[in-house]
Amino acid sequence: MSHNSDDVLLLFWTLKLASSQITVRWCLHNLKPANLPFEMTSRRNPYTAASLLILMIRVFRGNTLTCHPAEYRTGNECCPMCPPGNRVKTDCTEFRSTSCLPCLEGTFVNQPTGLKQCFPCTNCDPGSGLKIKRSCTTTSDAVCEAQEGFYCTDFTKNSCVAAEKHTRCQPGQYISQTGTASKDTVCSDCRDGTFSDGTFTSCQPHTQCESENLQLIKPGTAASDAECRERSSTVMIPGLITGIVIIAVVPLLVIGIVVLVWKRRKRRAALRRNGCPPTEENILRGETAVMMTT
Repeated sequence: MSHNSDDVLLLFWTLKLASSQITVRWCLHNLKPANLPFEMTSRRNPYTAASLLILMIRVFRGNTLTCHPAEYRTGNECCPMCPPGNRVKTDCTEFRSTSCLPCLEGTFVNQPTGLKQCFPCTNCDPGSGLKIKRSCTTTSDAVCEAQEGFYCTDFTKNSCVAAEKHTRCQPGQYISQTGTASKDTVCSDCRDGTFSDGTFTSCQPHTQCESENLQLIKPGTAASDAECRERSSTVMIPGLITGIVIIAVVPLLVIGIVVLVWKRRKRRAALRRNGCPPTEENILRGETAVMMTT
């Protein structure tokens, strides 16, 4: 047999061994010296063919080894994966299967794995405006969401990984769109004649002092309402003075009238004692004389 036909036969057996994963020992047992090239069967190098076959099989198998989806590759072996919530302790061998260990607290694996370490759980940092929506388990990672007053700025796998505080509207603005866990607050400016301190969901009209019979103290701005006061406060002092005068004068007038009547009666009595008729002229004359003597 020619060298070319021997090479073809050698390649055939190599491919057949690689595809059927027949051991090299079985191959060597079935190969006849007559079918091998002369150089490979010489007494001088009896193992040249075996060495070449082993080398080619290893190279061929190393490039074409494909594991089952439920297996992982380690070296030239396919080992069964560990279930979710576990990690690989030791790889499998031809004598034993893969050895697994449960994930420690604070770590997880959410799918079958060939890894020897579990993944660390996500930290929902309160200092970053996050809180726990769903706690971490050995088979699933924690899910975070934005705290109250914050909104999420970055989502990864349905979990919030970054949040910012809602915008606070300034005086002169109103909240046109309230902030949510996924959207920021939207602020708008108040129109003329209205105001908001920044916490209103709509601008309020300025108080019209005149229409309410009040006196304007300070005009309204976009950030504050108009300031008014009662108009009666402006006339209170004059009214109070008038009242005081009336209260003080009326008793004096009453006392004066009483004294005057008493004196007139006393004068009449005196005129009668002196034999003079108590006429109005005599009474007035007597009162005048008394006033002049005094």
